[in-house]
Amino acid sequence: MTTIRVLIADDQMMVRQGLTVLLNAEPGIEVVGQAVDGNDAIAKVAELAPDVVLMDIRMPQLGGIEATRRITKPDDATVRVLVLTTFDLDEYVYEALRAGASGFLLKDASAAELVQAVRVVAAGDALLAPNVTKRLIAEFSRMADAPRAPSKGSIGDLTERETEVLSLIAQGLSNGEIAEHLVVAEQTVKTHVSRILVKLGLRNRTQAAIHAYETGLVRPAGY
Repeated sequence: MTTIRVLIADDQMMVRQGLTVLLNAEPGIEVVGQAVDGNDAIAKVAELAPDVVLMDIRMPQLGGIEATRRITKPDDATVRVLVLTTFDLDEYVYEALRAGASGFLLKDASAAELVQAVRVVAAGDALLAPNVTKRLIAEFSRMADAPRAPSKGSIGDLTERETEVLSLIAQGLSNGEIAEHLVVAEQTVKTHVSRILVKLGLRNRTQAAIHAYETGLVRPAGY
């Protein structure tokens, strides 16, 4: 079993230590370091090469959003960022997801939910708890009035099937659920997802889902 290397970035020592004890007790997971702010997180990522960073949003010196953006910006970046937040509709979570975070986790999540989140993100699945993430994306798509940086491609670059897959991603469906819905193999769905990300110049499924809402491909319920 490959060990998942985790870095914990939070300005509260008690939080860092608690998460470290909890995760180190799990087989196949090792906390390789702790960071006290965004700058420290960036430095520790370069030094320790973790697979997953548990990133608090509100930290001194440099916050979690900008740290996430810098960590995930390189095209060859393989580290996944899992945002820690106090509220499920924290106004900063939306920006963190756009910055490249693979998902988010509430600080009051159970130990089992935390462990599962780390494993899911490490495996490359960007959307956590689809029913909750979908609600957050929809909420902040409605609230986000500021101009957004365009992606490298447009919805028009996608094939009809890729557009359909993107729509289903935005609705919170997993690869398996999409495969079942379209009556195709899950590997086929994974191929479509990879092509969608390349064509749109996006990093992960979460950014793809947000892009679908921002471009109007998918409309939040009631809008």
